[in-house]
Order: sequence, then structure tokens, then C-alpha cells
Amino acid sequence: MNNRLFRSRTDVMIAGVCGGLAHYLNVDSTLVRLFFVLLAFIGNGIGALIYFLLWMIVPLEGQRGETSLQENVHSGSQEIAGQTRAMGNDLRRMVRDPNPQVGLIVGGSLILIGFLYLLDNLGLPWLRWFDIDMLWPILLIVGGLALLLRQRRGE
Repeated sequence: MNNRLFRSRTDVMIAGVCGGLAHYLNVDSTLVRLFFVLLAFIGNGIGALIYFLLWMIVPLEGQRGETSLQENVHSGSQEIAGQTRAMGNDLRRMVRDPNPQVGLIVGGSLILIGFLYLLDNLGLPWLRWFDIDMLWPILLIVGGLALLLRQRRGE
């Protein structure tokens, strides 16, 4: 195990929290990210809260020696503000100049979800086995397995 927790500069998706935590615990960062996502959904958002707290408290990899908690919180909050501004700019650009593929994906997804709910509500005797409440956990498991397999293959 490493002796110091930091936010990674190289293993980053949002702020490097999961990458740094994975490095500290000596585990795969995909597992840490999956844990935070599941904790965010299952734990009523506590995963997101913990992530943002760690973003503000844990120093960035390579920062000078010992930084105080106040310095970490200040630099973390400045980084969050910058990321939020960049995300807002990206969102404005996407709304102004949308990608045509997004419409196809969102439209197809809405049709599929609507169709599944319709099947669930029809009450047909031959569809009694179909339960929409069981579909979401199955999709989460399949998605997680796909991510892990993809990571293992190095894609």
C-alpha cells in the first residue's frame, strides 16, 4: 500500500479521485469508479457527496510537500468551479450544434424504454414472467461486466 493519498493526474475521468484512491488501495480504478457510481445510485447520492468531498480535501498528485486542509479545499473548489464552467460551455455548444447521432441514440432509447414499460403494463398472461423492476438491476450487472471485460482486454 502507498503511504499518501492523492488525486491522480494520469488516471483521470473527472478529478482523479478514483484514480488516486485506486492507486492508494492498489486496486483497479474501474472498480473504484463502479463503486462510486453504485454508491451514488443505491446510497441516495452519498457516493457523489463523498466524491466531491474527496475532490476538495485530497491534494492533487505532485503538489508541493505538505499542504494544509484549507489550501486543499481552496484549490479543490477552484478546480470544481473551473470544471463546472467548462461543462457549461460544452453543454451550450452541444445544444447550439447538436450531433445528429445523439438524436438517434436518445430517440431509440426512449422508444425502447417506452416499449418495455408498455409490455410490463399490458398484463398479458404469456408475459407474466416479464418484470420491469428486474430489468434495471440486470442491465446494471451486464453493463458492469462489460466494462470490466473491456478493461481486462485493454480496450
